Amino acid sequence: MIRTLAYTQDGRMIENLPIAEVLELNPTWYWIDFQAPTMEEAAYLEKLGFHRLAIKDCLHYLQRPKFDYYDDYTFYVLQVLNKDTWKPEEIDLFAGRDYIVTFHYQAHEEIDEAWERIKVDTSVQPKGAPFITLKIIDKIVDYYFPIAQGLEDHITMLEEKTRKPHAKLHTLMREVFKIRGQLLAMRHTIWPMRDLLYRILNSERLHLTQEERRQYKNIHDHLERLSQMVESSRDMTSDIRDNYLSLNSYRMNSAMMTLTVITVIFMPLTFIAGIYGMNFEHMPELKWEYGYFITLGLMGFIGTTMYLWFRKKGWFEKE
Repeated sequence: MIRTLAYTQDGRMIENLPIAEVLELNPTWYWIDFQAPTMEEAAYLEKLGFHRLAIKDCLHYLQRPKFDYYDDYTFYVLQVLNKDTWKPEEIDLFAGRDYIVTFHYQAHEEIDEAWERIKVDTSVQPKGAPFITLKIIDKIVDYYFPIAQGLEDHITMLEEKTRKPHAKLHTLMREVFKIRGQLLAMRHTIWPMRDLLYRILNSERLHLTQEERRQYKNIHDHLERLSQMVESSRDMTSDIRDNYLSLNSYRMNSAMMTLTVITVIFMPLTFIAGIYGMNFEHMPELKWEYGYFITLGLMGFIGTTMYLWFRKKGWFEKE
């Protein structure tokens, strides 16, 4: 699908004219959006005069966020994060002096929202194509925040669950490692976008106005904040993982201590039972009238004494 938006010389917004009519209209600026285009629709990129290398980047998915200079336009590769599959998706953007062309194979809320806002926002429309390019990038970055905040909330919920005495720790750990994978996907998307904004701010060929520079600096600050959120979330998941390993080790040590106590108590009893279980004929104690009761009493005394001694040493105390 191809849709168009044109801002005329007399300040009118015209939507969904054919591309040829938009070019004949000679508007102040126009925006052509290629959304999930067919091969025939994608061929319009060549008719619009874009360089074949830039077109190749559009058609060969997936590129790292970047921007390239051409004679009379700048080509941007941007990325959004699909919160269902947690995979990055590409949005390509051609920004000229009086036009914007976006190209993407999936429908994106970021582009749709920027489209609808610019269509009605009379404060943005007169500022031209460079400022609208900025607003599109800003909207893409804004959509990272709900994803990052949702992960933070999920991590906080998991951290609270680990404090419960009967928490299913194995299930929680599966969730933690799943979140760590999602955070890694966010990191692989946000870091290159942050580097892209840094390059834009330090470019000498884009000729940004003071207002545009302030806006781009604000977007870069948002990406810095997102980077910190992702790192903080990764630290939280690391803490939960380490706490799980510590708790698991503590539980294992407690179980081993219990088994050790039982084994140690029964060792002398087994020793005594083993001696009197031997089949030697000349064992003087075998002829005692009360030998059986004396032996059981001795075994009970030894077991009770060892139990009381272990208890005094604190082996049965629970933290």
